[in-house]
Amino acid sequence: MNAEEVFVRARALGGALEPFVGQVYFSPECHSRYEALGFEPSPGDMNGVARPEMISYFTSRGSLMGQVPGELVAAAFAVFNPSIVIPSVTAGWKITDAATICAARRDGAVAQLQRIIGASPEGIVKVCDALQRSVDILRPEGRPLFAGTLSQEMPTDPLAAAWHLGDMLREFRGDAHTAAWISAGIDATEIGLLTELYWGLPLKTYSRTRGWSEDDYAAAIDRLESRGLISNNAFTDAGRLVREDVERNTDRQMIDALSAIEADFDEVMALLSAWSKSVRQHNGYPQAGPQDLAKAANK
Repeated sequence: MNAEEVFVRARALGGALEPFVGQVYFSPECHSRYEALGFEPSPGDMNGVARPEMISYFTSRGSLMGQVPGELVAAAFAVFNPSIVIPSVTAGWKITDAATICAARRDGAVAQLQRIIGASPEGIVKVCDALQRSVDILRPEGRPLFAGTLSQEMPTDPLAAAWHLGDMLREFRGDAHTAAWISAGIDATEIGLLTELYWGLPLKTYSRTRGWSEDDYAAAIDRLESRGLISNNAFTDAGRLVREDVERNTDRQMIDALSAIEADFDEVMALLSAWSKSVRQHNGYPQAGPQDLAKAANK
């Protein structure tokens, strides 16, 4: 693969995996399991999709790393204000333990997939084999969430295994994305603002879900303007280049994963894309996710 093929394939794989894996955060089956443990229910739907409840979100995803403190969860997630993450994780560990909620997370995600695409969709073994090859070649250093997934037992059921392997790849790319941001000298509030512009959204819209204050964003905007990255609430040429470099540096870290499945890439992509489309059609994941917004804004 040349450099451009890496960029194209890395983003295509991320986009195809996202609804298939990321539905865990919107799955009614997950929400009901968390509620049974003592968490609050989903706060309601968003265009038909059940929104995550934040204490169970931070606790369940953080449980990949074990029963760790909120400070570590905030650092690994990278974009949230620690002032909302730390008390949420502290509250979560008063309700349950890491092993219990991690199992509820996986079981709920797989249950939604079973409901939508069936317990044994055609091609599932092929996808499992390809994703396993992809994950086996990856290294964990500097990647806390991916490293945490390595401690999880591999399911024997092919659909559950495919979801788990996809979750591993998703977290690997997420850790890689954080590394790309931090190495570019961009902090959590700035990440949110530059990503909104990259997705074609107004500043301080999506990023409001990250728990930062107006003062935090005002200071971040001042910093970005002083560095010549934004002007009048829009990218400068230099800012757009910096943001695209972050994405490309993320893509480069996926080269080994892509190489491991290269021979089966088109077939695996077709299968994952079809399953992800079904998940969206059944309101298991938002119609416009991050990859869709970025693609639309950067044509």
